[in-house]
Amino acid sequence: MSSGVAARRDAKKLVRSPSGLRMVPEHRAFGSPFGLEEPQWVPDKECPRCMQCDTKFDFITRKHHCRRCGKCFCDRCCSQKVPLRRMCFVDPVRQCAECALVSHREAEFYDKQLKVLLSGATFHVTLGNSEKSETMVCRLSNNQRYLILGGDSHHEIEIANISTVQIVTEGFAPGAGSARVTGMCLQYTAPGAAEGTTQLRLMAGEDANASKRQATAWLAAMHKAAKLLYESRDQ
Repeated sequence: MSSGVAARRDAKKLVRSPSGLRMVPEHRAFGSPFGLEEPQWVPDKECPRCMQCDTKFDFITRKHHCRRCGKCFCDRCCSQKVPLRRMCFVDPVRQCAECALVSHREAEFYDKQLKVLLSGATFHVTLGNSEKSETMVCRLSNNQRYLILGGDSHHEIEIANISTVQIVTEGFAPGAGSARVTGMCLQYTAPGAAEGTTQLRLMAGEDANASKRQATAWLAAMHKAAKLLYESRDQ
């Protein structure tokens, strides 16, 4: 990929919406697949009362719109200002209690797990129907749109083309009640493919070392990312 193309992918611009300032991709096509569109606000004339506590709006009790769901609330039910990175807001924005809780949970992904995905990890990688695996470093691109696989060969898989993500487990960890995560299988549509999907299999190494711990953390982060991806598609 040329540096010019990469620069266009990562270019951003500052825009002002009714909800606040947003730092969005210069080209819409290069937006993060985890992003959410701003909701349409419920028109003022259609919400004479708070949609949570049913308090009537008047000159004293003002109405506020939640920036995440677009519904109308009184100040008591919509007083929290919380970061909303999935909509690219620069500053924390007003949200209702239910949406604020979701945004707080998502903040962990952006503060912790996204950094793990960007850093990458080493896996034994099997592509398609190949019977041979290759040791490769898998990481998320800076614009969050591609999985980049690097080793003796190089591959890029567009996140938006991933259809299913399945965790591979093995046995049970000593003293724990859940299976031990050892890998991940992804089904995706390859560019130019006539039909069907291609499988990507990522397996962590067997040795209990720092590399394997990093790979396990990467798999957990990717599993969370897949959930956000499905939510974005269902919007």
